Amino acid sequence: MSKPVTLPLTGILIFCIFFNVTVPLWAQQNHLFKNNLVQPRMRVIIDNDFSGDPDGLFQLAHQLLSPSVEVRGIIGSHLKPGDGFDNSKTQADNAASKARELLEIMKMMGKVPVIAGSNVGMVNDSTPVKSKAVDFIINEALRTDTKLPLYIVCGAGLTEIASALLTQPAIASKLTLIWIGGPEHPGMAVPPPNFTPLEYNLGIDIYAAKAVFNRSSITLWQIPRNAYRQALLPYSELLSKVRPKGQLGEYLTEMLEGLMGRIVKYVNIGETYILGDSPLVLLTALQSSFEADPSSSRYALVNAPMITDQGLYQYNPMGRNIRVYDTLDIQMMFNDFFAKIELFNR
Repeated sequence: MSKPVTLPLTGILIFCIFFNVTVPLWAQQNHLFKNNLVQPRMRVIIDNDFSGDPDGLFQLAHQLLSPSVEVRGIIGSHLKPGDGFDNSKTQADNAASKARELLEIMKMMGKVPVIAGSNVGMVNDSTPVKSKAVDFIINEALRTDTKLPLYIVCGAGLTEIASALLTQPAIASKLTLIWIGGPEHPGMAVPPPNFTPLEYNLGIDIYAAKAVFNRSSITLWQIPRNAYRQALLPYSELLSKVRPKGQLGEYLTEMLEGLMGRIVKYVNIGETYILGDSPLVLLTALQSSFEADPSSSRYALVNAPMITDQGLYQYNPMGRNIRVYDTLDIQMMFNDFFAKIELFNR
């Protein structure tokens, strides 16, 4: 009986180049570690409003630099109409353009699909939008040629995943949704000073949130406002650990400094910035080695609340169990990001 042939990473790259085969993204990423010890153990679709808060670009770069994750696609999603970050009517298209801009900086252009989602939200909680992004999610979830688990990591509104679930309900059992969004859960945390009852990401598309929470059975890991606000990056670390790291570090720094410069005219934001989308990487790429799970972060199992028309929680005793994270391993998350951007720049 013949033994299977195992090629080293360099052999895989040479084979792909010689025979004009697309080099898998994990192989490109693995050059950071100079060996073949880290391989993908999950598939990820990234869904974010990249034309909005630049924290999504940090999350995207970090995810692309993580070789345990096979990034299957990147979806650019919309913001609320008239949003101060992008008040155009082509927000999803602009988000996809920003994602491509980052891929160009990272020399990964064309290596992973970038798809614009819908430029508008859902009209109610039962009518899906139609977009190529919705079709992409469904097709990836229904694949039968891989055993790698699928995660949808979402740092914005839920339009695309909600629409995919409404279009093809069978995918609910075939993936895990990790969502940055929603206000604090009663009994778990208190809101911040001067809070707004409608949390930003939930407010992008309330109907989509209602479809996901109230109407679907999808496995959901939620990082609400009290948790994602823990992802504080000191400006000193941006300057010392990100900016000097080549074109990528300079690009990310410029994106964040540009926003800080606009905000500081109206609000004294101090010397930290919330990179609230980066926990999407923490809960996927940085899971434990054995009994894989985000074991260094803490969550509670709660009944999924009903989402009201106002975007607030209403207790639902019949709600399915969802994970609600309240404590995140921010130190490991940022240390990993700093190390990977350093390795990428060598």
